[in-house]
Order: sequence, then structure tokens, then C-alpha cells
Amino acid sequence: MAAPTDDRTSIAPATAGEDGGHGDPFADLPRPHLELDPDAPHVADFYAYGELLTDDERDILRRLRGYLASDVAPVVNEAWEAAEFPEQFRRGFAALDLAGLPYGLSKLSEKPARRVLMGFVHAEIARIDASTNSFFGVQSGLAMGSIDACGTPEQKERWLPPMARMDLIGAFGLTEPHGGSDVAGGMETTARREGDEWVIDGHKRWIGNGTFADVLVIWARDGEAVRGFVVDRETPGVHTAKIEGKTALRITQNADITLEGVRVGEDRRLSGGNGTFADTGGVLRRTRGNASWACVGVQMAAYELALSYAQQRVQFGRPIAGFQMIQDALVQMLGNTTASLGMASRNAQLIDGGGGSDAHSALAKQFCADRMRETVALGRQIVGGNGTILENGIARYFNDAEALYSYEGTREMNTLIVGKKITGHSAFVR
Repeated sequence: MAAPTDDRTSIAPATAGEDGGHGDPFADLPRPHLELDPDAPHVADFYAYGELLTDDERDILRRLRGYLASDVAPVVNEAWEAAEFPEQFRRGFAALDLAGLPYGLSKLSEKPARRVLMGFVHAEIARIDASTNSFFGVQSGLAMGSIDACGTPEQKERWLPPMARMDLIGAFGLTEPHGGSDVAGGMETTARREGDEWVIDGHKRWIGNGTFADVLVIWARDGEAVRGFVVDRETPGVHTAKIEGKTALRITQNADITLEGVRVGEDRRLSGGNGTFADTGGVLRRTRGNASWACVGVQMAAYELALSYAQQRVQFGRPIAGFQMIQDALVQMLGNTTASLGMASRNAQLIDGGGGSDAHSALAKQFCADRMRETVALGRQIVGGNGTILENGIARYFNDAEALYSYEGTREMNTLIVGKKITGHSAFVR
């Protein structure tokens, strides 16, 4: 896939003669794309939510946007089609020094970053590519978050700094072949104590970063307790296999993981938690909010691409952007994106203020994912048949949205979390 030209911010279609004078009818087809100037305002941030950030926080985002424009955007379509994770992304994100921001482990800030800033970070990455945001989210959110929430001070010191530097890449092993939404009660992976060691047996599925991670945070049942362990991927008995044939988040390297008699020391057990599923629930409460921001980023991209296309595509003698039904769809997309950005921002503010609950993050994920699904569908509809071609961008966001819709809690599970909060009655299956 050819890299874009230097004039990546123009939305002007090719002009007559750019095909060498041969009258190629395909030379002037619309080329929808995103605004890649790191200093330009987001056209999808209609109510200027970015002004919630401080000048220093905006500088962090500006640097991130510059990297995404120069190093990620030009290669994501090719990587998505090949279902490969570009190794240079790891080095690039290491140089950005973002993974340790939530934990005060970044040179960019002396104290832990606000959730509002981290939300915009996730939205910016997902706006360019949702798979790349998944890589970052698993590292900085799920894996590092588990160690931060459930580890001892010694364990945090051992693993978090090298993970913040991306010297170690992490993965988060909770979901199982027979346990997704019901993994809390149906977890089949077990851990048993044998002297000074723990022996882990079981299987995990859909584990992001699982094929190349250095360390795996594995959750396993020990009788009635649920315990977390930090397991080196090269430990004897650990087997990983890439899940092939995905139609969404193809750059994300999801793995099936088999654990057969895997032995780890007591120092590998995350012993700072309480040994119940509430430990994992605390981690997911943090990352579910991040997932709502990813849904925002995907919507921002879909809106920008659809608007860019509509301004270029000429039918019946004028750009389709001037047609009533196209404008109706664009306004609906912008409204969805704006409402999602507002909810994600307020949820982050609540967490920053010491408030927020599982229900707040669950509602944000449920709502933003719902709106995202509609937004990418409207965008694909505006771009028409051209919207099914990877080169035009919207197809990738359309497909990736289906994965975002399901992970970090399905719509149904998040609905029940909120339903219990507002009614006082649990409707979960017992």
C-alpha cells in the first residue's frame, strides 16, 4: 500500500491531467482521508472537549498525533490486510513514553496522568487505528493495571518500570474458551500450591498481545479464590497460538494460550489483592472507561472520512455533501460522536475526582459502543460501494467496530451492571 503524499491534509480530488493525459476515469475518484496535521483542530470535536486539557496535556497529545501521522497512518492498511503487528510500533510507543503515564512512571509528568488525558490518548490512537490502540491498551491498561492494582510494592517495582519503558510487553489472560461473560463463575484455569511453587493448568482465549508478550498476567482459580500470576511467556508449559482469520482488529495479535503444568514461584502471585474476582473487576473498571474512548476515536475517524468523501464525490452535477439525506447522516454521525465524547469525558472526570463507579464506566462503554456501531454504518453508507475498499479507510473502522462492541463487556453485560445500580435488583443469571 503506497504511503500518502506530503499533502495529506488536502481533501481536493485529483484534477484533470494528473493521470498523464490519458483520460483515466479512475484517476479522479474521491480519496477520503483524515486530517493528519498535529496542530489542526479535530473537526469531529464540535463542542471543543479538547479544551478540558491543560497546555502540557495538549503538548503530549500533539506529540502523539505527530507520531501517529508519520509512522502509523501510512502503514496501517497494509498491516491490517496482512494481519501483522509492525514491530516498529513497539519502538515508537516506547519513545513516546506514554505507557507509564497513569502510574507516574513517565518523564512527561511527575505525577500520574489524569484519566481525562489518558482518555484522549486512547481516542487519538483509535482514530488512526483501533488495533494499535488495543496493543497500547492491553499494555498500559490491562497488564500494567493488574500489577498496579493487585501487586505488592516489590512486584510493582519489579515489573512496572520496564513495562512503562516497553522493555517488557504484557498481556492479560482472563477470557477462556468456555468462559467469556460468565468467566467469574465458570473459570476453568486452576492454580494449586505445591510447596514454594504454584502449578497452573488451563486455557485462555482472545488474549491481545499474546503471541509476542514477554509477560502474561494469568487469572486462575484456587478453590474459591481467584488469583493473578505474572508468568513469563517462555516458561515451560506455556503454549501460544495466533488466532487466524479475524475480520476485525486484524493488526491485534490475539492468541489462544494453553497452560500445562506451568510452575511459578510465590513471588509471581499478585498478592496485593484480596484473592477474589473483585480484583479483576477493579482492573476492568479502569479499562472499560478506556474502551469507551476507543469508541469515540473510531467515530471521529468515520465522521471525518465520510465528510471528506461527501465533499469530493460528485453526483447529479454537484458534491453529495449538498444533498439533504447526506447532510442528515453526517449530522447524526456528528451527534453520536459528540454525545459519546461528552459521556466519556464526564466519566473520566468522575474518576479523576475520586468518584465514578462500575456503573458509570459500564454505561459509558455501552452507550459509546452503540453509537459507534451506528456511526460507522452511516459512514460506510455515505461512501457507498467505495466504502468496502480498504484504501478508503471506512471499511477498516466498520469492521474493527464489531470487536470494540463486544470486548470490555458486551452490551448486555454492561446493561445489567447499570440496571442493578439504578434499580437495586440484580438480573444476572445465578
